[in-house]
Amino acid sequence: MKPPLTTGLAAATSKTGRPARWTRLLASDLWHDFVHSRTAVLAAAIALLCLCGALFAPWLAPHDPSDLAGLDLADSHLPPAWLTDGRATYPLGTDDQGRDILSALLYGARISLMVGLSAVALSVLIGVTAGLVAGFAGGIVDAALMRLCDVMLSFPPILIALLIDGVGRAIFPQARDVLAFAVLILALTLTDWVRYARMVRGSTLVERNKEYVQAARLVGLSRWRLLRRHVLPNVLGPVLVLATIQVGQAIVAEATLSYLGVGVPPTNPSLGTLIRIGNDFLYAGEWWITLFPGAALVLIAMSVNLLGDWLRDALNPRLQ
Repeated sequence: MKPPLTTGLAAATSKTGRPARWTRLLASDLWHDFVHSRTAVLAAAIALLCLCGALFAPWLAPHDPSDLAGLDLADSHLPPAWLTDGRATYPLGTDDQGRDILSALLYGARISLMVGLSAVALSVLIGVTAGLVAGFAGGIVDAALMRLCDVMLSFPPILIALLIDGVGRAIFPQARDVLAFAVLILALTLTDWVRYARMVRGSTLVERNKEYVQAARLVGLSRWRLLRRHVLPNVLGPVLVLATIQVGQAIVAEATLSYLGVGVPPTNPSLGTLIRIGNDFLYAGEWWITLFPGAALVLIAMSVNLLGDWLRDALNPRLQ
């Protein structure tokens, strides 16, 4: 008697595990909640559209805003294409240097997303590690790390960015472009990792007294392996939710720092830099220089925050 087709397919997929994982994902409650949530689907579509536009900016952008040789001051302050004096080659108009706003938006979103995702990734890495060590070790280690968290919470990101920028320019006066990205990422990381550390520390204090941890200790499992393979997976749920929300907040914080001048150089404009440039010409009637970067920033931050809110509700067992 021949084996059923499904049995053969399961045997084939079990070798790699990839199709089986996708099958489990599509059959999970999380995917069901996502598909039946119009807000989550719309937010994911907007976030994916912004991400694709940023990733494929060199191919989608009509012009290269960082190419100074291709700029013409005679094309500066042009309105959008549908207004009088607008040109089809500049669909959303130009800024004071003759840069195409649409191209600058695509490249600016690329910089903003890169800074935001990098800062959140570093914050998660530092915060989760510190929280696991503090919660599992306890004693002096826990007290020292928590006091460090209290100290870091007393410094706002803007003050830290100004401090790092001033010290960095004094030490590396010739590395302004590279230093600008480092200032943004470090300033956001040094203030955001505390939230992950406190959250993971509280969850670890609960998990370390459970039976599976005691059983792992009895069989002689090392502390690092115990934390990595048993405790960490059980505390990652809230971390993923917070990281999703923090991406939107990090992008807004990057735009704020760039607006204040502590950010990427004007030759590689981010969304915050474009808003700051357009603010100088807003009262002259050239609203498009500020409006379109501001709308792009709102769309990115709103879509990521909505996804974070949905993920928080979907992973909360009390709301099931």
